[in-house]
Amino acid sequence: MKTPADPVRDYLRAVEREASALPADRRQELVADLAEHVEVTRAERPDATPGEILAELGDPRTIAATALAEAGRAPGIPAEGGAGDPARRGKVHPLVPLLMLTLSLPFVMVFSESPGPLFGLLFRIAGVVLLCTSVHWTTVRKTTGVLLAGVVPTVVIASWNLSSGGPAGDTPALVGNLGMLALLTGTAVWLWRSRRA
Repeated sequence: MKTPADPVRDYLRAVEREASALPADRRQELVADLAEHVEVTRAERPDATPGEILAELGDPRTIAATALAEAGRAPGIPAEGGAGDPARRGKVHPLVPLLMLTLSLPFVMVFSESPGPLFGLLFRIAGVVLLCTSVHWTTVRKTTGVLLAGVVPTVVIASWNLSSGGPAGDTPALVGNLGMLALLTGTAVWLWRSRRA
């Protein structure tokens, strides 16, 4: 028995086939982005047919050619793939921004007197910049990493230091710092595991 045709599945397969010169991870990301766009459009406009949605996206060859041009590849040139591919290799090892973000807080905790907080802040800023400019993560992961490892700790620490009603004593401060360190470490581990090759 013949299965009914699924125009979305066929369209995504055509894009994947046309973009075969892209590295596998970039090709999968492209197809996933298109599939997500189709699902979002279906949810926003339930009356739209799959054919209309796909027509709005454009021809699979055009989409693949655009993605190949962005990656610096001409159509028909096979992907080299792997970490050695110059288009995918970052100038900074992915561990560097993660360590800078994570170690900024222990640095402040150990060197609590001047200039420790200043260096901790500089580590955090440098870590955020390196994370944002890295090729090892998608935009969504970069944004999440910046929020969890850069913005939240900075806001919490600044609020704690500027408020006169903060808890007195060393124990609440230690618990707060350990909680923040757990957040930074968890974010770094998540980013490390979700990095691109």
